[in-house]
Amino acid sequence: MPRPRELKITLKPAQLILCIALGLWLGAVAIALSLWLAWRLIPETVHPLSQVVIPPAATPSPGAAPEQQSQMFEQYKQILRTQELQQAEDQAKGSVRNLSNPKCQFWLQQNRTAPTEKSRALVLEFCN
Repeated sequence: MPRPRELKITLKPAQLILCIALGLWLGAVAIALSLWLAWRLIPETVHPLSQVVIPPAATPSPGAAPEQQSQMFEQYKQILRTQELQQAEDQAKGSVRNLSNPKCQFWLQQNRTAPTEKSRALVLEFCN
């Protein structure tokens, strides 16, 4: 009957220390490269958000000029109109009744290609 093989392991402390040090060094390099890559890519994805957010200095103070307040109010009304139109378009796209309404479809297409106040008003009129 053959003898089972014996496995002899010899520990060389210098080789073990060098392997551990190399592994730690490579891990640190991998982490540093990952952080650098994330730092390079994340500002590109967050950048459009910074254009949408109004900086704190742009918010009006209680004693702000009336023309600045009216300008901000007009901007607010424009945003509300845009949201209302978007909701009307979403409802028009989802409504079976509007799919068979040629006037609604025509003005939706007109508003998509060349949005004007007239086309927005007619979308709201014909697609509700």
